[in-house]
Amino acid sequence: MGIEIERKFLVAGDGWRQPPERQTRYCQGYLSRDPARTVRVRLAGDHAFLTIKGATTGATRAEFEYEIPTADAQALLALCDDPVVEKIRHLCVVDGMTWEVDEFLGTNAGLVVAEIELQAEDQPFTRPAWLGAEVTGDARYVNANLAVRPFTRW
Repeated sequence: MGIEIERKFLVAGDGWRQPPERQTRYCQGYLSRDPARTVRVRLAGDHAFLTIKGATTGATRAEFEYEIPTADAQALLALCDDPVVEKIRHLCVVDGMTWEVDEFLGTNAGLVVAEIELQAEDQPFTRPAWLGAEVTGDARYVNANLAVRPFTRW
């Protein structure tokens, strides 16, 4: 079974923008936003994925992700609840660990969130200087919720 252990933080400042960095534009929609079983369709650059996530306990949840043809993803996005979430994901390596910094677009513009995937919830990691408050348990920052309650409307 796939397991995701992820902690999420707000970003303070632009220190994360220092090269080297890779970035990819994402467009994702939700076939189900039920917290017990979220089903997401994602276009990530030239790739596409179908992802099923279970309920979150702490920072852990079941996750199953499958690459699918981009044409299928485009057709599935048309079936998703509106609106889709758009963002640019930047990969930043700090002390050998990769941070995914999501710079949101559209109705979530202005929101920048950093995520780190861990092997255990209590795994230690270096907190970069640009890391702000932790929002792991705050449902407002869950992408499925940002689709229907965007950051700019809080």
